[in-house]
Amino acid sequence: MSTVTGSTTAAISSAVATTTAAAQASVQAAAQSIISGSTNSSMDTSSLVTALVNSKTAGQAATIAAEQTADNTLISAYGTLSAGLSALQAAILPLSDGATLNTFKTTLSGTGVTATAATGAVAGSYSLNVAQVATSQVLTSAGYNASTNLASGSATMTLTVNGQSSTISLNSSNSSIAGIASAINSANDNPGVTATVVTGSDGAHLVLQSNSTGASSGISIAISDSTSTDDLNKLAVTTTAGKSISSASDLTGTDSSGNTINPSQSTISGTGWTQTQAAQDSYFTLGGVGVSSSTNAVNTALSGVTLNLTSAAVGTTQTLTVAQDTSAESSAIDNFVTVYNTLVTTMGSLTTYNASSTSQGVLLGDSTLSVIQNQLAKIVGSGVGSGTTKTTLAAIGITLQADGTLSVDDTTLNAALQNNQSAVTSLFNPTTGIAAQLDDSITNYTSSGGIIQNRTDAINSDLTSLSNQQTTLTAWQAQLTSQYTAQFTALDTLMATMNNNSQYLTQLFGGTNSAGALATNKG
Repeated sequence: MSTVTGSTTAAISSAVATTTAAAQASVQAAAQSIISGSTNSSMDTSSLVTALVNSKTAGQAATIAAEQTADNTLISAYGTLSAGLSALQAAILPLSDGATLNTFKTTLSGTGVTATAATGAVAGSYSLNVAQVATSQVLTSAGYNASTNLASGSATMTLTVNGQSSTISLNSSNSSIAGIASAINSANDNPGVTATVVTGSDGAHLVLQSNSTGASSGISIAISDSTSTDDLNKLAVTTTAGKSISSASDLTGTDSSGNTINPSQSTISGTGWTQTQAAQDSYFTLGGVGVSSSTNAVNTALSGVTLNLTSAAVGTTQTLTVAQDTSAESSAIDNFVTVYNTLVTTMGSLTTYNASSTSQGVLLGDSTLSVIQNQLAKIVGSGVGSGTTKTTLAAIGITLQADGTLSVDDTTLNAALQNNQSAVTSLFNPTTGIAAQLDDSITNYTSSGGIIQNRTDAINSDLTSLSNQQTTLTAWQAQLTSQYTAQFTALDTLMATMNNNSQYLTQLFGGTNSAGALATNKG
């Protein structure tokens, strides 16, 4: 039983009628060969057999071919419909999961700080003052001859950063400044230190930098060298972390000599190094609240907001503003409307009807498409909620047109995004919102076991049946061909014999225009 719909039935009937008429005409033409065969000409057995076989099978063959074409056209149409639905599902994803409606943007009135907002951000305006940024410690050794090994025998160097340690083995052949740097950088358990060699006028300097920032990122080095006179021993150093910061007053103090210092910075004990950059935490105030961090990417000060501090912001006061990103919302809603309208147009082309044309939409009258059209229109037209709490798309400037498409009033939409976020949030809430309902429905339509898949499976089953019918028909055509060929070959042979006998009798007894041999020899 074919699955073709009413819009393709006429096309099938027309194709069958045309093919059948052509087959009958071929039979009539081929039949002339029998007449020819009876008048001393050879019978065209091949053409006659072909014509007769076609006359027997043309109608069925045309029906099978037309239904196969119709089925494949239907499968293609459902593929087009499914692609349109999938495109809409992708377009509504930012609205169905609620992510876009919770999108915020940040602006800063000054320089040196960038900020990004993510899930959990809340609109607000805050005064931001950066007192200091987080830095990593940098230690620079004294200058040494680049080719001189600092150890005369076996020795070890243990580097410790924030509780993690690594011990490297050194000796009289690998303890030059470059050798030590190489050993540190290649250590499998390197605790987070990068070593470089800077050569100045006074020799080669070993420069160590912690890979992380913050007060706890200081570098300590322990040397184990039995030869006390080796220069390697001078590279021992202990770093003491600075004071934790609880207020701006913790950034200023005096040492034992009365010099002004920053107590939050690391200090070192050891004669072989100069601390060219101290390890320290960042510190800033946000909305009057002091915040310290071991890094300059701070995501704990303000919910959903990450601040990225740079030294250019130190000493400045600026305003951080977190606001709803209405441009992202507007773009997502506009894209939803555009893709929805494209789907409506696609469904319209699949169901188009023209009274003056014999060719109609492939899915005209198809119940599957009708269900989908009606359900989608109901969702976008009904809104969310009920009674006095019901909210429709019209509330934010989106209206359903007579042709099933949606129209957007940008002025009303922008006003809603700016001043009526509650309506927008209600319409696109992630559980019962319009986008969520559309997403659920499309999933039901396009998933395995959905109505489109079920319909496609039925059509494929019909194609399998038609293929089996074609195989049977082909076998019958072969049988008829063999049968007719044998029959008409025998007939042709018989007619040839009769023609030969007729010619012999004419020669013997004469014909209309001649006297036969017997008449000539009479008497």
